[in-house]
Amino acid sequence: MTDPISHFIQQQGFFVLDGGLATELEARGADLNDRLWSAKVLLEDTELIRLTYLDFLRAGADCIVSATYQATFPELVRRGLSEADASELLKLSVWLALETRNAFWSHPANRVGRIKPIVGASIGPYGAYLADGSEYSGDYDIDEQQLYEFHRRRWLTLTGTGADIVACETIPSRTEARALVRLLGETPDTQMWISFNCRDEAHIADGNSLQETIAELNDHDRIVAFGVNCTPPSLVPGLVNQVRQVSDKPVMVYPNSGEGWDAERKEWTGVAEPVDFGEKATEWFNLGASCIGGCCRTGPEHVREIRAALVGAVGGRG
Repeated sequence: MTDPISHFIQQQGFFVLDGGLATELEARGADLNDRLWSAKVLLEDTELIRLTYLDFLRAGADCIVSATYQATFPELVRRGLSEADASELLKLSVWLALETRNAFWSHPANRVGRIKPIVGASIGPYGAYLADGSEYSGDYDIDEQQLYEFHRRRWLTLTGTGADIVACETIPSRTEARALVRLLGETPDTQMWISFNCRDEAHIADGNSLQETIAELNDHDRIVAFGVNCTPPSLVPGLVNQVRQVSDKPVMVYPNSGEGWDAERKEWTGVAEPVDFGEKATEWFNLGASCIGGCCRTGPEHVREIRAALVGAVGGRG
């Protein structure tokens, strides 16, 4: 089975992820003050999602991910959808990404200096469904079997859509990572990456060691990359070092922009310049991260700077 991420690294030296889909949709006028977050736009304005995907691809993303991070069967049914309609909505999200990728690639000008981008099916943590902040703590009151059962229906639906890879994102819990890897065992044609949410430079959000967690999972040959996301850029250098000590698989980092979230006022504070993000991407690449993108508050302009920085970094090594 071809590893879709290593193919990029072997051919061009790096792999560029997209940016924060949800916060970019908000920047374009979408109201995401909702338990469904970015998935709400699937019900309201698929064209906005399509245009956002296209801008990420034009900016240089080698991968775009589906708007399913916070879309789960229990929440969609709670919103009034039938099980069948919920399944179709999940499939629609991946279809939108695939269709946009294919349309982008159909123009010869977009192929210059590029490899055909891939599509990831996003699976967020159980805490994203709860929408109570526990995705940043991993403090769940359910066990591995219950997490496995919670994720299974969405997993089986998304792995049947034609997505190139499953993107397990912002995972805060070692127990939840184990549950997701159990599901990987049920779909032998599926490959995945796991990206953790971390509390500091050595521990995932639930307090478990990042090194020990990755070491436990590292031997699974269909986990093709390990990484961290939705974390401050300042933590990235230490986290890259932690991953590299226990795995020779590609290291993936897609942190937040560097701005802070004021929970009381419900607004972002500070400024994160895209050019600064590009400079940091060079630093992270030189430390050993080969898969780089952005999470919350990073848009196409950040992706453009990342790609330019990585092209320069690879050229500098030559």
